[in-house]
Amino acid sequence: MQFQKAVRPLRGEISVPGDKSISHRAVMFGAISEGTTEVTNFLQGADCLSTISCFRSMGIEIENTPERILVHGKGLHGLSAPSAVLDCGNSGTTTRLISGILAGQNFSSTLTGDASIQKRPMGRIINPLTQMGASIRSIPENGCAPLAINGHPLHAISYLSPVASAQVKSCVLLAGLYADGKTSVTEPALSRNHTELMLKFFGADVASEGLTASVLPDPDLHGNLVRVPGDISSAAYFIAAALIVPGSEVLLKDVGINPTRDGMLRVCRAMGADITLLNEQNSGGEPVADLLVRYTPSLSGTVIEGELIPTLIDEIPIIAVLAAMLLPALNQARSAAKTTKCVNILKQFGSAGAMYAANCDDWWMPSLVGNFQFPHGSYFGNDMFRSLLGIPGIYQMDPISDSFPTSLMCPDSFGAQEAKGGWGLIYSSYGYTYADVYD
Repeated sequence: MQFQKAVRPLRGEISVPGDKSISHRAVMFGAISEGTTEVTNFLQGADCLSTISCFRSMGIEIENTPERILVHGKGLHGLSAPSAVLDCGNSGTTTRLISGILAGQNFSSTLTGDASIQKRPMGRIINPLTQMGASIRSIPENGCAPLAINGHPLHAISYLSPVASAQVKSCVLLAGLYADGKTSVTEPALSRNHTELMLKFFGADVASEGLTASVLPDPDLHGNLVRVPGDISSAAYFIAAALIVPGSEVLLKDVGINPTRDGMLRVCRAMGADITLLNEQNSGGEPVADLLVRYTPSLSGTVIEGELIPTLIDEIPIIAVLAAMLLPALNQARSAAKTTKCVNILKQFGSAGAMYAANCDDWWMPSLVGNFQFPHGSYFGNDMFRSLLGIPGIYQMDPISDSFPTSLMCPDSFGAQEAKGGWGLIYSSYGYTYADVYD
């Protein structure tokens, strides 16, 4: 794989893939509604297909064509006991949200997933569901999947979540549909609100006030028409490219601009980016707009912190690429990285640190010098590297030695790891990916 500097402006109109979070929920909520739900611009990714598979296993007829998804719902109490274990694949959204629905059914079920899912913490949903009277347990007794759920009526609770998590919040609210009173969830910070918006769109009595979302039980949910907005996380790469390639003008059609997801746009505006929202509308409860993005030669730095972080958590890597384009010491860092093999380069150049990566299927190749700062307890993984792919104006580097000290190393892939905080160096060489985090 080779990367070359863009030789001409980027111009045109783009429709990005549908939002994954909303695609999941459209199928789930359609399945527990009365009548048929039509979903267009559905994201045909493995995670969303796992959701379809699980509900088919519980007796829901789902037609999947390139043009649309038709979910023939059977109502809140219309699911049937699955004849086999429900396989959620690699989808944490499927695993956690469907657990809330299954907890209130009149049958027993078992959820599992791939090796990655079986390592992800499920205690954060087991605890509140147990408080509601649910019978749910981790079969290996380690707080992870597989999960055994014996469904029965639930009790309403007012849950104070220790984490700001849309998956946890959604799980509890969906269980609340089967409870004996109003169920509420209060978070330490506002997470994505796709569940609240779509449940209300389908007919549920949902209220949101500050950091608290609540739902009343036993609603009459009715099938609906859902056009899934374009995923702003996918749009982010084209936004960044248009901003940094001279003469570019790109129109991104029908992109979701939900305030709990639009941090990328807020940061770009704070940097002085030329981005105009056109044709703003509401689609299935979600705000949507066309984004007109023009090359902006005078981008400036900004501060990203606090409540803004949850609204752009998936876009932090591509924002790091934009930040790298602003560093006056970038060329100096690029040259020094070659000669010093990146040893102590973060300490030598301060804010002009180094980052290398490009995803070449099963192999990693070095391609970029940039910078990124990891807040304490943050996570970084494959998205960090995907962010660096195909960004015009970034040059490919010569391979660097794999000899300097590293704290993380794994072949062919880079799973999510927790940073200790401080400046982080990520690079790649000869089929291995490395990360070094400096306190």
